[in-house]
Amino acid sequence: MTAERRSGMDQPFYDWSPIVSRPPLAWPAGARLALWVVVYFEDWELEPPTDSYRAPGVHGTWWNHFPDLRTYTYREYGHRVGIFRVMELLDRYGLRATVASNAAACARFPFVVQECLARGWEFIGHGSHATRMITSRMSEADERAVIGESIAAIERATGQRPTGWLGQDFGESPRTLGLLADAGLDYVCDWPNDDQPYMIGEDRRLVSLPYHIEWDDLQLLWLRNVSTTRYPGLVGDAFDRLWREGDTGGRTFSLGVHPWLIGRPHRIRYLDEALRRIAEYDYVWPATGGEIATHFRTQPTARRSP
Repeated sequence: MTAERRSGMDQPFYDWSPIVSRPPLAWPAGARLALWVVVYFEDWELEPPTDSYRAPGVHGTWWNHFPDLRTYTYREYGHRVGIFRVMELLDRYGLRATVASNAAACARFPFVVQECLARGWEFIGHGSHATRMITSRMSEADERAVIGESIAAIERATGQRPTGWLGQDFGESPRTLGLLADAGLDYVCDWPNDDQPYMIGEDRRLVSLPYHIEWDDLQLLWLRNVSTTRYPGLVGDAFDRLWREGDTGGRTFSLGVHPWLIGRPHRIRYLDEALRRIAEYDYVWPATGGEIATHFRTQPTARRSP
């Protein structure tokens, strides 16, 4: 007999919560919108392990030929050139980034790490390599080791233990939330189902800081083939809508950028245009992911979660 269907969620990780029924979420200084920029700092392997899993459609033509030097060097452009264009723009607009960093990238590109630290950017865990996702095919021991090494690599490179996690290509298993909490992390960005943070995990130890994948540059320009000329308008329209809704309770707005993509000479102007439009608004709190998660824990919405 089919089990009785009841209202609520069909998984144990978070509660269903309609945004119109929550206590108002208050950001510092009366801000309507918390803005956080995610810069991806990823290491592409020329020869990934044969049992590693890559996100379909994202990571080139590794299955057709070896060595795939075109894809390898295309991504490398971000570390050599693109990220410095992104840094210049974020400096101009007074924005500090949240760096989603692979463990291998921290080890291979110390110059980039130091440039990020000099700007007060926050590093968060992002797996080991761009070519290795966490999946349910991994053992618990292997997944725990990947998380532990990712955290340790960032701490070695930066001198600071990360508090947040954004999985490589959003890869998770049913164990991941518990393992992240066991590792001492405070927040996770893999669940794009809201415009406000909420508590997550079977014991609700983590803050879920939803990442807006819809206007992530990789999703928008690379996978969906949206014209780059539309990028500032789409980002600006989304920002405007969330800013207006923030009048009744704070909202979040994430802007994710991949330096190998948006940092190209023919695309960087469109990131500039998007940031220029965002800069026209007041009552905006530019923050890092960790600052947002920490502040959220002080709010009534967080204390209501079991």
